[in-house]
Amino acid sequence: MNGKNLAVADGTVVRIEYTLSLADGEIVDSSADDGPLEFLQGAGEIIPGLEAALYGMSTGERKTVVVTPDLAYGEYEPDNYQVVPLDAFEEDVPLEPGMAVEFFDEENDDTVEGYISEIQPDGVVVDFNHWLAGETLHFDVKVVGVRPALPEEIEHGHAHSDSHHHH
Repeated sequence: MNGKNLAVADGTVVRIEYTLSLADGEIVDSSADDGPLEFLQGAGEIIPGLEAALYGMSTGERKTVVVTPDLAYGEYEPDNYQVVPLDAFEEDVPLEPGMAVEFFDEENDDTVEGYISEIQPDGVVVDFNHWLAGETLHFDVKVVGVRPALPEEIEHGHAHSDSHHHH
């Protein structure tokens, strides 16, 4: 089964090389850093706007995709912040605006990431918007591999890359 001309569809594992830039041309992410991104198409592993644009592409094809915030990381919510008391942070960590901080959300048993937006005398204002919220994203994307997903990948809802195989 050579799958050479397999097109991207739900239930395929896709590998892409990409460069992500903002409207002003600033490059904020690129697969050059970590190698191609591999994911299960249709499983919502990547942002919806990029996933939607990949359908029907095949290996070797490239495309520029512009994704508006509603299909990326959402609009910026001005009230999505919290003031966290200073003693919630470890004392030896220098706090600075723009720093990413993680909190454990006991209600959802999940880690929430936020960014310090300002430091006040009695607490730290943490912005829980994604750092790309409100941004229109420009992807220069090239499909470098498409293969049928394995049954267990479909069952687990994500691609299993070779680097961490566990049985």
